[in-house]
Amino acid sequence: MARVTVGVSLKTYFGHGQAIEWCTRVADLVGICPAVADGSVELFVIPTFPQIVGAVDAFAGTPVVIGAQDVSQFEPDAYTGEVSAAELAEIGIGVVEIGHAERRRLFAETDDVVTAKVATALSHGVTPVLCLGEMHETSDAAAVVVDQLRSALASAPDGRVIVAYEPVWAIGAAEPAGPDHIIPVARALRAELDTLPDRAESSVVYGGSAGPGLLRRLDGSVDGLFLGRFAHDPANLLAVLHEAAALAPARTGPDA
Repeated sequence: MARVTVGVSLKTYFGHGQAIEWCTRVADLVGICPAVADGSVELFVIPTFPQIVGAVDAFAGTPVVIGAQDVSQFEPDAYTGEVSAAELAEIGIGVVEIGHAERRRLFAETDDVVTAKVATALSHGVTPVLCLGEMHETSDAAAVVVDQLRSALASAPDGRVIVAYEPVWAIGAAEPAGPDHIIPVARALRAELDTLPDRAESSVVYGGSAGPGLLRRLDGSVDGLFLGRFAHDPANLLAVLHEAAALAPARTGPDA
């Protein structure tokens, strides 16, 4: 991957009006970030389901990709309360978050459910933002998350995947995991993806209390960052986009 990917999940922190105001402000800031316009930096934003249409409108005319925070594992049918991948694709959703630790912990999502959701999303041309991460800080984190990746892709159709490495113990923490922990795990995930010819253009990003300065410290081991609360201030998000833009040229050179 030559481009740098930056993503933001709004979770349910914002009310409807607040979220649309945030999207409008970020859309204005994107206009002063040439790297987003030329595609060397990819930005995706994941609001709540009710906020999606407003977000699509707010970012109209920009390259920003709008995502969803969840997707049904089932095709359209009698599944009350679910949102199908087919409908998400129909309204222009480009990515969908799957397998986040909160979904596993609070809503009992299993590996089998994650695998089914990844397959359904890809079958409708929606790119999974596949969240992986070990529960506790451990020296075998790379092996744990590579196993999670293999499980999630076991029955998936061809297509790009954005792998979001989020150690569960770092989510919501004051600081992200250290580079000495992140780098070997990210490189193991990249090595696994590189063995899969049907995953061309896939990305590995880091989430879990990510913020400015982290991309430089990760020494090219990741393709970008997945941001949470830090990006609630659009100025903070712009700082990360500028950092990503500064790193992008090195990734598009002869050796990228």
